[in-house]
Amino acid sequence: MKDGIILVVEDEVPIRKLIGFNLQRSNFDVMEAENGEEAIRLVHAHSPSLVLLDLMLPDTDGFEICTKLRETHPELPIVIVSARGQDMEKIMGLELGADDYIVKPFNPLELVARIRSVLRRTSQTSPKLPPSTVETGPFVLDLKTQRLYKTGVVIKLTAREFQLVKLFFERLNEPITRDQLLDGIWGINYFGDPKTVDVHIRRLREKIEEDPSNPQFLITIWGFGYCFQGSAKKE
Repeated sequence: MKDGIILVVEDEVPIRKLIGFNLQRSNFDVMEAENGEEAIRLVHAHSPSLVLLDLMLPDTDGFEICTKLRETHPELPIVIVSARGQDMEKIMGLELGADDYIVKPFNPLELVARIRSVLRRTSQTSPKLPPSTVETGPFVLDLKTQRLYKTGVVIKLTAREFQLVKLFFERLNEPITRDQLLDGIWGINYFGDPKTVDVHIRRLREKIEEDPSNPQFLITIWGFGYCFQGSAKKE
C-alpha cells in the first residue's frame, strides 16, 4: 500500500524526474505538472495527498497557485520548494498557506522526511468530541462541527487555524509560548520554519480582530508568546 499521492509541480524536467524518482523509492505515488494551470487541474481531478510546489513556473508565479489551491482546498498540504531562499520569500509562502518551505538545493532524504512530517501533522484527527460549545465574548466555538462564530457569523478557518483557536480557548488568559504552540499544533518533530507560528497568528488576527494591528483578543506577550483574552462559558 502506498503512503500517498504527491503532485510535483516543477517546470525543469531533470529536477521533476529526480524528485519523482526519490518519492517513488520512498513508497509514494507521483503525479507531475510542469505549470500552474496543469497543477490546478490535477488537484481538482485527483485530490493528491500533498502538493510539492515550485515558485518559478512558466505560466504564473507559484505564490498565486498556492493562494488559489488554499482557497479551493483549505486542508490540502502544500510544500513550497524553491531556489528563492530569502526570509521574506519564506514568510510570504507561509502567509499564503504553505505548510513548509524548502530551499533548493536540498538533500532528497530531507525532502522526503519533511514531506512525511507534513503529512503526519495534517492527517492527525482529533478524537470525537461531545456536542458542546465554548463561548467567550462575541465568539462561539462549536467543537462538534469545528466552526467558529463571531456575533453569529461563521469565520472561515483552515484546519490549522481551528486547531490554534481550540488550543487558545482551552487555555484562555494563559500565556502560551511559541514553542508550546509549535509542539502542540505542528508536533514535536516539526522540521519547518518556526516563523510559521507568527504567520498563522497574523492570519488568524485578520479574521477575528476588528483591527488586527491593535488586537483586543489574541494579544502578544512580548518576549514570551501569545494569549487569548476572554472568559469561557461551556455548554
